[in-house]
Amino acid sequence: MGSFEVGQTIVRRDVHQGRVWTAQALRVIADTDTALVTACCPGAEALWPSLYARARRTGEPSVRTEAFEAMATGEWELAPAVWQETVLMLWKPPTAWFGINAFYAPDGDGQRLRNWYVNFEHPTRRTANGFDTFDLAVDLVIDPDLSTLRWKDEDEYAHIRRLGIVSDTEHQAVERARAQVLAMLEGRTGPFADAGQWAAWHWDTSWLPPSFPADSPGAP
Repeated sequence: MGSFEVGQTIVRRDVHQGRVWTAQALRVIADTDTALVTACCPGAEALWPSLYARARRTGEPSVRTEAFEAMATGEWELAPAVWQETVLMLWKPPTAWFGINAFYAPDGDGQRLRNWYVNFEHPTRRTANGFDTFDLAVDLVIDPDLSTLRWKDEDEYAHIRRLGIVSDTEHQAVERARAQVLAMLEGRTGPFADAGQWAAWHWDTSWLPPSFPADSPGAP
């Protein structure tokens, strides 16, 4: 499958048991042998499980637990959603069990790098309209200057392991990926080698918020 064009709209899908769990419309920033780099901004189209969307809206932890239980049974409904508040850039190597993301918050007339955010997830599976992966819940949050970090959602990760959503083989892959990311951070490799350039990056204001291509599987 060929490379995507800079500025092209593509779709990231999280797929579990052959079904779309989430979908996010993105713009391509770069597509190289090293990584696929994409981004979205407020107003970008998305699809989320209805329970997950409710949890984001209400902040109720119990609803997030219900969403994972629905994932385990394979019974969930998707709801249209819109990305809000931040600009997001994603760096996704093709075979890695993680993706390194950067969140940008509004700052006056521009934006500032709020934090780095590492998703531990399945390796990329290219599709005609983008790529498929699957977020495995546990995350690593890193300060903009790379000085401090904290693990996030370890409790949810343990819960989805108990539910059988994450197999022992996947867990072992996540453990290796954790070590790889920490080594990248310590050695200032990958995006961390160009942290200043990432901090200075801005969304191209000539680009409209990305929406799902009409022929995208999983789009509304």
